This record gives sequence, structure tokens and C-alpha cells, in this order.
Amino acid sequence: MCKADIGRGKNCEIRRVSSQVLKLVEGEKGKEENYVVFSLRNQVGALARALRIFQVCLPFFQGPSSVLTGAVSQEKGVNLVKIESRPSRRRESQMEILVELDCPDSQKALVDRALKRELSCLSLKEFDGGEEFPPESPASLASLDSFDFDDIIWFPKKLSDLDISSKRVLMYGSALNADHPGFTDPIYRKRRKYFADLAMAYRQGELIPRIQYSKEEIKTWGVIYRELFRLYPTHACPEFLKNWPVLQRHCGYREDNIPQLQDVSNFLKRKTGFTLRPVAGYLTPRDFLAALAFRVFSCTQYIRHSSDPFYTPEPDCCHELLGHVPLLADPSFAQFSQEIGLASLGASEDDVKNLATLYFFTIEFGLCTTETGELKVYGAGLLSCVAELKHAVSQEAVVRPFDPDEVTRTECMITTFQQRYFYTRSLEQAKDKMREFAATIQRPFGVRYNAYTQSVEVLSSVEKVSNVVKELRGDLCIVGNALRKIRETGGDDGGGGFVELDALKTVILQMDDKSP
Repeated sequence: MCKADIGRGKNCEIRRVSSQVLKLVEGEKGKEENYVVFSLRNQVGALARALRIFQVCLPFFQGPSSVLTGAVSQEKGVNLVKIESRPSRRRESQMEILVELDCPDSQKALVDRALKRELSCLSLKEFDGGEEFPPESPASLASLDSFDFDDIIWFPKKLSDLDISSKRVLMYGSALNADHPGFTDPIYRKRRKYFADLAMAYRQGELIPRIQYSKEEIKTWGVIYRELFRLYPTHACPEFLKNWPVLQRHCGYREDNIPQLQDVSNFLKRKTGFTLRPVAGYLTPRDFLAALAFRVFSCTQYIRHSSDPFYTPEPDCCHELLGHVPLLADPSFAQFSQEIGLASLGASEDDVKNLATLYFFTIEFGLCTTETGELKVYGAGLLSCVAELKHAVSQEAVVRPFDPDEVTRTECMITTFQQRYFYTRSLEQAKDKMREFAATIQRPFGVRYNAYTQSVEVLSSVEKVSNVVKELRGDLCIVGNALRKIRETGGDDGGGGFVELDALKTVILQMDDKSP
């Protein structure tokens, strides 16, 4: 029995937790209690940094500020109830920390998986209440001495990890701010809670729930759809217009019908490998961008309030389906989105903030020029907002060439038109600019999305990079053989210019020379 008496001078038996991080034990009054035990270095700020792990990996975590003041949130979810510490019996420079969690039965399995993954990074050891502790090896001591909690920035590495990161909603969800158009509408608030509950219950890999939209919701959609449909031919970029009729044919894009996310997700999967995932509202920039690395787009299912169909203080299904989806069906744009997501994984808070700003002024509010120099829109925030779409291509708008340094210094406006917009010559140029910026992000590793395993590979060693090189070499050989056969049969490449086989062979040979 564990009585959570660490630091009080009483005897305490701590169960082994390496095989099961979340332990259920019977307290003094027969109440089930959940404990996590781990060690950390005895230094200023170590505990606060460790608690960030709980905030990152627990979907309903109530922050340490409430715990340290003795308050326990009554909101359903996972609450951090108690923190106790004692000097480690194994090493004088360490502290042993016991954390008590208030966790409902429905969340125990998820919390257990999340903490196992995170605490394994903290060198979680086996503890017991005896006097004898096994000595640590010199190698493990050296590793622990060089460990710094500041270096840990959790990010999802497999698709199922999105079940954790996609639940941390920043704004709205089932609650609305006082200035929200639907704040005083009890029917709308009840409807929003319904959508929020669906999103919070969703698990990666499940079919997205199909929604029976009300007549009022379909009417609101129709008002927006009709006006935007009139503006798209003269304002939207060619890549957007190319996919619009395809969505009408295959996904039910009509004035009198709100497309179902599962139908759209299936379509995108076939086109570019992207899928949709329902969320309850605004996610943190880090969590939203991280999903893009897996070619997963976080998408809401609710619709804005009918009292003001041309304004919404938050993303809704009109914004996602009308603004984002047509370009997510474009291979180049899909790759652009994924590269931004990959660049965010493990990045510092400042770098993520800059990436989010770059995302905002490209994928949300970006413009590009045609061969004739005419400005066209590819940003979803513009393509789903009638008033700002008209404004962005008017003479009144300030439109500047896209420069990452200038963009990251520009304020993102939420409730008003943007003070300035940025354009590139093409989507490819925007992608190149983003790649240049991503190369400046300081990370001690690289990341790569493995489409076969649907996971993110952390390239932190020469061996891991070598494995990637082997895969690329195989792909290049396939491409080289295809080009040779096309040349031998007198075929052409569609007018795009022939890739020289000699140049391709040189690349393959260079990869052979550099691989370990």
C-alpha cells in the first residue's frame, strides 16, 4: 500500500512503476488513487520543467498553478492533485517526485500511455521502499548528468499520438466567449456542445461521425456558398479553381448541402494523402502544425451562428471546407502544408511562433501572381470570407512581396482585416521560402515522415540517415529506369523538359559515396 507520505518522515512503500506508469492503489479510506513516481535533478526550476511534461501529454490537464495553491478543478478530466518530494536514496543530486492524479476511469488508459511515453524520456527508474537501491552504471550516470528538461519538447511521432495533441483546445470548444455571436443563443450553445463532445470522443482511425445538419445550419452554409461561388472565378488561384468542380462532383459541394468530413477525407486521401480529423475548436499552434506533419488536417464540424453568416471569430466548417480543402487536394500545396508541419516538430517556442505566423500569412492569407502579373488568392482565410476576399485584391489593400523576416514581424489580426498581405510568384516560391526559413531552426536532429509506417522518424544518428539514403537510392533507381525506357521508346515527358539520366546517375553515385 502506498500512502503518499514522501517528505513527511513516515515510512512509505512505492510500488514499481516502470511496467505500468499509472498505478491504481487503495488509499486509507478505500479510495482509488493514481500515482506517478519519477526522479529529477535537484536544481532550481527542475520541478516546474518536469510539470510541463504533464501539461503537454495529458489531454485535460489542469495546470500546476491550481495545485500549488491547493485548489483542485472540478472540471471533468485529469487533475494534478498533489506533488510530494524527497531526496533520492540513490543519488544525492536527485529528488524523487510523487505526483497524485485525479483521473476518471474513461481517461486512465490514455493517461497511462501518454505518461509512459513521456516519462521514458525522463529516465524513469524502478522504485521500492527498501533501504537497498541498485547502483547505476557509469554510462547511465553520464547520460543523466547531461540530461536537461529544457531540451524536451514533446511532439507526436505516430498517428495515434494525435489523440493527445488534438484534444488541447485553446478557444471555444463547448464554451463561447461573451462577444461570440451565438453566446446568448441557448440552442446554438447546446449544438456546439454536441459537436465538441463528438470531437473529444474521436480516436484516430475511426470513421468521422456523420452529421445531420439542421435547416438553419444548411441555410447559413448556402448564404456563404452562394456569394463565394460568385467570387471564386475572378479571385481564386488556378490550383484552387482546378479542384473546385471535382469537389462538387465527388464530395457533395452544393448550396443546399454541407459536405460530410468523412467523404471529404476519403477524397483527399486518394488525391494527396491528406485526411481530416474532427476537433472541438482552436488548437495551440504547435498541436495544429504537428498534425500537418502527418498529412492530417484538424477540422471543425460546427458552423458559425446564423445571425452573422459572413463573420466568425473562430474556424468553422465553412472555413475548412470552402477555404482549405480545395488546395489540400493539390499535390504541391499539400506538400507545402506538410513541410511546415514537419518544421515545427521539436522546435522552440519562438520558432513555432514564427512558423505559425508564416502559416498565417501564406496558407491562411497568402496571395500569388499569375503569368500576367495579376494577383490571385490561395489563403483559406480569404477564400472563406467574402468581405476580406474583396478587400485583399482591391487597391486599398497593402500587398508586399513575401519575405520571411518581414512576415514574422507582422501582427496577425483576428477580428479585423489584415494590415498587410504578402504574395509570391507561385506556390513553389512560397514553398522554397519556407524551406529556407526551416533550415534556420535550431534542432539537434532532423525529422522525416515515413508514409509506409505513418510515423515521424527522428533522424538523430548517422545510421538513421543512412537508412533514409538507402530508400531514396531505390526510388531514384526506379525513376532512372523509367526515364531510360521513355527515351528508348521515343516517348516524351509532356513538354516539361527531360531530366538528364547522367545527372541522375551522378546523384545516386554521390549518395553511395556518402553513405556509411
